[in-house]
Amino acid sequence: MKSAESLEEFYKRKFQWVPEQIRKDIGHFNLFRLKPDFCGFESVPYRRRDFYKVLLMKGHSRVHYADKVFEVKNYALSFSNPKIPYKWEHIEPMEECTYCIFSADFFHQFGHFQDYEVYQPNGTHVFELSEAQAAEVRAVFNRMEEEFNSEYKYKYDLVRNQIFELLHYALKLQPSEQLDARPVNASRRIAMLFMELLERQFPLDEPNQYVAMRSASEFARQLNVHVNHLNRAVKETTEKTTTQLITERIMQEARVLLKQTSWSVSEISYSLGFKEVTHFNNSFKKHQELSPLKFRNS
Repeated sequence: MKSAESLEEFYKRKFQWVPEQIRKDIGHFNLFRLKPDFCGFESVPYRRRDFYKVLLMKGHSRVHYADKVFEVKNYALSFSNPKIPYKWEHIEPMEECTYCIFSADFFHQFGHFQDYEVYQPNGTHVFELSEAQAAEVRAVFNRMEEEFNSEYKYKYDLVRNQIFELLHYALKLQPSEQLDARPVNASRRIAMLFMELLERQFPLDEPNQYVAMRSASEFARQLNVHVNHLNRAVKETTEKTTTQLITERIMQEARVLLKQTSWSVSEISYSLGFKEVTHFNNSFKKHQELSPLKFRNS
């Protein structure tokens, strides 16, 4: 898997030019509206990007996010972030495509947008829309474009608010029982720190990278808490054990690497922290009910 695509690489790939002052102090933001004649079949390659993207599109597509695949039949609103590799596979030409991209610096001291579910590894990133919902999202993009092209002194504050508006619009589309409104108590705070630390080890971009922490005790030492305290907090918050969550995340990365890279099974095994390839094979087969090679070829 290639390393994360930078803003500069994105502009060169899409437009063969790079804006001046792309890394300016306020962070980078841009908005694109592709005409139907130019939407075409171009597929986005599978990799991470070092910027965020919010997209409204219409067209039959498959979206590959980490180890998941979503099929979009009509309209979709999607949220991409630097943590998760993805690609769009267009089955039919897109009829509509409007999106904005922005760097993390663009939201410096302006809310914590990364904390919302649409930007979390286990959150929902692609939302199918009805015609009416697409019209509402399109109206937000229209206002965003109008402000972006204006001379108003504080236009970027309005643009940031409109990105939040799209984010909250998507979250409201989820069933209410999926939304986690529990108060952040001490146990949940420890569990959240554990999940953040776990996720920080991924994705793996090169075969010489490896997962450094694989046990509850290693995470406990890093968080400066007793392992029993960590285990209780994680179980209370997630209803899963610390070991279960670590294993699930390692297996998720294994599926991604098997499907999206040409790394050998031994290279994947090493990167994921297995001392023996046979141990990796047995562990993967236990969770996937297929050997790594059979999964890769399935």
